[in-house]
Amino acid sequence: MADRKPIESWLTDMDGVLIHEGVPIPGADAFIKKLRESGKPFLVLTNNSIYTPRDLHARLRRMGLEVPIENIWTSALATAKFLDDQRPNGSAYVIGEAGLTTALHDIGYILTDHEPDYVVLGETRTYSFEAMTKAVRLINDGARFICTNPDETGPSTEGPLPATGAVAALITKATGRQPYFAGKPNPLMMRTGLNTLGAHSESSAMIGDRMDTDVLAGIEAGMQTFLVLTGLTRTEQVENWPYRPSKVVDSIADLVDLI
Repeated sequence: MADRKPIESWLTDMDGVLIHEGVPIPGADAFIKKLRESGKPFLVLTNNSIYTPRDLHARLRRMGLEVPIENIWTSALATAKFLDDQRPNGSAYVIGEAGLTTALHDIGYILTDHEPDYVVLGETRTYSFEAMTKAVRLINDGARFICTNPDETGPSTEGPLPATGAVAALITKATGRQPYFAGKPNPLMMRTGLNTLGAHSESSAMIGDRMDTDVLAGIEAGMQTFLVLTGLTRTEQVENWPYRPSKVVDSIADLVDLI
């Protein structure tokens, strides 16, 4: 790893790094505890836009991980921040859950299906043909197309589920319009997260389990990157990508001593 400034702030993905299928990954509790004791700024990130930070705080607490609400950063929050910068007090037709609608309400957006400035697509377990049809027609009528994240599938105990990226592809096919994705691997999510911390990329690190989202976003945001092998990426797959993380470790437990 090239000489870098000491790590003063940490960003870490949630699923596959801290938890896996509702169970904490060994070492996650020690990592979060040491981060909080150190006083160093940190954020737990997720591309999933279903839940609010309050929901995720409660979910993690039930698993024994104490992550304050203000230390949780979602693709819904990144999307809301982007829209607030682009068009303050605008309007949007939203397909998504409370994590997304709450984030947009909090920045003063009006949620409407009448000539909205944007169609905003997020994660939901109840994608409806009616909602997708309305999105297609609104985009054809001039609404700008925004998506919280490009993930094409999501995990479940029964197997993969179609996710935002897959539904976005359907709408793109029907409209000819490509969406703007606010979540990982867009470095925008990292940079807005760092801005909320008052942190600088040169002294920050990103931890993730995916090369195509976590590591790529971290690299493009100028951070050190750590790939853990407790999620989707296997050791032999790392060489398949044209870029590399700063370091590959077995799990989050191996990073506790770096704090």
